[in-house]
Amino acid sequence: MEPIIQMIDVFKTFGKQQVLKGVNLSLYEGRTTVIVGESGQGKSSILKHILGLVKPDKGKILVYGKDINKISRKELKDIRANFGVLFQNSALFDSMTVFDNVALPLRERTNKTEEEIKKIVNEKLEMMDIHDSNEKYPAQLSGGMRKRVGLARALVLNPKIVFFDEPTTGLDVALSNEMYRVFFRTQTALKYTALIVSHDVPKIFKLADYVALMHNGIIQDSLPPEDFQTSENPVIREFVEKTMGRIYESEKVEG
Repeated sequence: MEPIIQMIDVFKTFGKQQVLKGVNLSLYEGRTTVIVGESGQGKSSILKHILGLVKPDKGKILVYGKDINKISRKELKDIRANFGVLFQNSALFDSMTVFDNVALPLRERTNKTEEEIKKIVNEKLEMMDIHDSNEKYPAQLSGGMRKRVGLARALVLNPKIVFFDEPTTGLDVALSNEMYRVFFRTQTALKYTALIVSHDVPKIFKLADYVALMHNGIIQDSLPPEDFQTSENPVIREFVEKTMGRIYESEKVEG
């Protein structure tokens, strides 16, 4: 299977700190890759590079075979049209209702009528189980509800690839588990490729087709969850024992 996104020997320094020291990572169509690792290892920096928000000092980032740092602004915009992003803080506009927050990408990037937009937005909110919150504002929502609205907006254009930056930050255990069920359900329905940056180990493994450990500026390896947990790589083994204990069996979240 050919990867749809590849990072090849990517290096990046911010100020005096070298964050990426030769990152290699491949993402495959319809699969979920979870990047784990301790804070400050550069996990979110990987997302920013793939999104084209940050340029590497050296190396290539290929999306559908195109090096996104060597293409025109229009070509990059066309590639980004395939992307959806759920930011850590959901990045909702406080002055806009739930409906208008979710409708925004449709109004900005399509020529759909308001009637068409209403239908699409309501479908996405229904998928999130928050269809009765259209006229509420973000300040009136719980943390879990805001995450759902953010995900609805990320999915409203039916992107082929969705990026999640610490999607359960600030949520308690019950709400985190509920969000994972929502993620699993939406990916099953929409078949998108997902890249998730998360600290929520081991629960996040239940969503993963591949788990990649970011440590000391590189991806140590990207493996199926079961193989990751039994890896002989000493860095991965230490991470597994530190975060999960010696034995942990992953299983897919039930929809």
